[in-house]
Amino acid sequence: MTITAGIDVGSGTVKAVVMQVVPDGPNSRTNSVEQVLASHASRIRRRDVADVIDEAFKRAVAASGVDAIDYVATTGEGEDINFATGHFYGMTTHARGALFLAPEARAVLDVGSLHARAVAMDQRGKVLGYKMTSQCASGSGQFLENIARYLGVSLAEVGTLSLSVGDGEKVSSICAVLAETDVINMVSRGISPPAILRGIHDSMGGRFARLVRAVKAEGTVFMSGGLAGDVGLKAAIARAIEGDKRRTTGPVTLVNDPLSIHAGAIGAAIWGAYRHACIANEEPAWTAA
Repeated sequence: MTITAGIDVGSGTVKAVVMQVVPDGPNSRTNSVEQVLASHASRIRRRDVADVIDEAFKRAVAASGVDAIDYVATTGEGEDINFATGHFYGMTTHARGALFLAPEARAVLDVGSLHARAVAMDQRGKVLGYKMTSQCASGSGQFLENIARYLGVSLAEVGTLSLSVGDGEKVSSICAVLAETDVINMVSRGISPPAILRGIHDSMGGRFARLVRAVKAEGTVFMSGGLAGDVGLKAAIARAIEGDKRRTTGPVTLVNDPLSIHAGAIGAAIWGAYRHACIANEEPAWTAA
């Protein structure tokens, strides 16, 4: 049995998990027994990133009840964490975390605070292809949060409000600054917040559907990242995929999980367990003071 921690440092949030992993051997990637013991996410919000990392890690460890960790794996922007054992690329960690949470998935759509990406993988978590957004931040979590704040609604309400109307007000711009100007003009014209949010979701959904198409995904696509729980956005992406006449692959089903935001950290922890089994390090990476 190996106890590992995964820390995913994003642009807006630090995610940490503690896992128990029992690999069948150092080369096993499909038959291990994995369990999330605890997880925690801390928003950065203009705070010192090192302090947020320390907070997220300590809270996850405290909730897990463990007093020693064999391997501390990082991903995202966490390469310079001084107490980490090793670092893994974000595409590989989100792919492996998606497989843990949805074993039938063969692609993951990671929607974060500043960027989005689609990653295709096989049943072992090997990355087969990827595509990232190359446009302005109007397709990001930070943009949606800014719009919600302007409209006076919480992020938790955004998805439900978007689903409450049949049609949205079209957002014409792909630039975050100009799109926010569009929203200001909509409010001045008396357009309701649900219609505005539906229009924004449709705009973002179309962009994310193109990412899914670019990696030739079909079947189950897992949503990870901070916006994975936005039911309005998920519905908009599904509509865009279904209505895409240029698709040459089979049907796509989007799925998420309550732990979707932690997918990268989970994947890092699992890869860390495999690496630990390979190096057979006898000393734990972290112990309680």
